[in-house]
Amino acid sequence: MATLTPNRTGQGVEGEARSLLTAFNDTIKSFLLSVQDYTELTWQAITNTFSPPFYFRDLVDQMDVIGVGSLPIILLTGFFIGAIMVLQTAAQFARFGTTALTGDAVSLALIRELGPTITALLVAGRSASGIASELGSMVVTEQVDAMRAMGTDPVRKLVTPRVVATLIVLPLLTGVSDFVGLVGAFLVGHATLGLSASEFWHHAINALGPNDLIQGMLKPLVFAFVIATVGCFKGLKVRGGTEGVGRATTSAVVVASVAILVTGFFLDKLLLYFFP
Repeated sequence: MATLTPNRTGQGVEGEARSLLTAFNDTIKSFLLSVQDYTELTWQAITNTFSPPFYFRDLVDQMDVIGVGSLPIILLTGFFIGAIMVLQTAAQFARFGTTALTGDAVSLALIRELGPTITALLVAGRSASGIASELGSMVVTEQVDAMRAMGTDPVRKLVTPRVVATLIVLPLLTGVSDFVGLVGAFLVGHATLGLSASEFWHHAINALGPNDLIQGMLKPLVFAFVIATVGCFKGLKVRGGTEGVGRATTSAVVVASVAILVTGFFLDKLLLYFFP
């Protein structure tokens, strides 16, 4: 008499599909929970800015760490960005006899897009990782729990000064990067194209309008908020000891950098609509 055996292959495929669906659901839930926690953290950081107590000493310290500490790499990178732009475009300008437009092209590209974006990416690589590792170390060593036990709000003490400091220093760093980039572009343009100082700077300054300056200064404010909040969020969410600190540091840089590029795209669309 024949016996019926269950279709183990079918059961295995069905079980694998169910496990994949469960993993997908868990991933979506974890992502939505992270978005919720991030939104709550950013809202607390914003509201704490307008109510006491204020930690001015921490604010000044973070401005020094984030702003002054990032200045050397901003100066070096900004100079060579302007120089490289002229090197790449010099042949084309000379080919069509429009070398005088070098200042126009470089100033528009630097002020509107390259200056804010590259400066933000550099600060994200340096400061977002530093913020995440510093706060993560405090979480691992239970210093954050000690603050709560003593009645101190960790968000007000640790997050808000870093967010405000980044909002203050990143537009300044962007302005420095733009200026140094124009200096580098002029020096290379003078050496390769024979541009005079008056010719280059006349075109570079006159090419810029109020809308260009508005776009160049609004972007760093948004990028600064992204850098600081992502770094703080990743640092305060550290789990798993020192290995968790390393993972949070790497994740902070990656998430902040991708967020800057994605946010920059939508900012461009929005700003070009309001400030054509």
